[in-house]
Amino acid sequence: MGSRDLPLTGPEGEACTGAFPDAFRAQLNQLMRQRRDVRRFRRDPVDEAVLARCLTAIRLAPSVGLSEPWRLLRITSDAARAAALKNFEKANAEALAGYSGAQASLYAGLKLSGMRDAPVQLAIYCDDETAQGHGLGAATMPEMRRYSVVSAVTLFWLALRAEGLGLGWVSVLDPAQLNRDLQVPAGWHLVGYFCIGHPEELSDSPELERKGWENRQDSLKIETR
Repeated sequence: MGSRDLPLTGPEGEACTGAFPDAFRAQLNQLMRQRRDVRRFRRDPVDEAVLARCLTAIRLAPSVGLSEPWRLLRITSDAARAAALKNFEKANAEALAGYSGAQASLYAGLKLSGMRDAPVQLAIYCDDETAQGHGLGAATMPEMRRYSVVSAVTLFWLALRAEGLGLGWVSVLDPAQLNRDLQVPAGWHLVGYFCIGHPEELSDSPELERKGWENRQDSLKIETR
C-alpha cells in the first residue's frame, strides 16, 4: 500500500469508510451556517501557522483534469494595498451612481469591503492557460478551470472559519485595473480579492439580509425535465 492509499480516518481517528457520525455532521452544518462574508475585521495579526494550515485546504479542492489552476498573490506592500483600495472606492462610487432613491441610500450605508483593516489580503486568480491537466474537461468547458478555483476558495473559507477567522470576498473592483496594478501574467483571470482576519462579530445570517438589501429564499427550488 502506497502513501496515497492509506485508509482515511474520521474526526475521532477511526477508520472512515462511509458516512460520518451525527455529531460531526451537525458541526459541519453549523460551520457552513456560520461561514459569512466578513467586512468588519479586528486589526489583530493572523498567526502565520494558522494561515498556512488553512491554505492547505486549497490543495484538497477538486480541479478539472487535475489542472490546479489557482494562482495566489499575497498583497502586503503599502503601494499594492493602496492601489487595490483606490480601485474598490472608484468602483463602489460608480456602482452607487447606478442606484436611485431609497435603494441608493441603502447601498451607501453598506460596508462592502474590509480592505482598510484586514491584516491578510489575497488576490486569487485562475490560470486560464495552464498546461497542467492537458486540457482534460476544459477543452469543451474552459470555464471549469475557474469553477475549480471557486471550489478551492470555498474549502479555504470553511477552513478559516473553523480556525475562528473570517473572509470577505471583494467583488466591487475593476479586474483589468487590478491586473495592471499587480502586474499579473497574461492569461490569469481574477476570481476574487479576499480580506482575511479576525471578525469583529459572528453571525449565522448574511449581513445583506440583516441590512434589508435582499432576502434569502426559503427553500431550494429544483426543476425537473
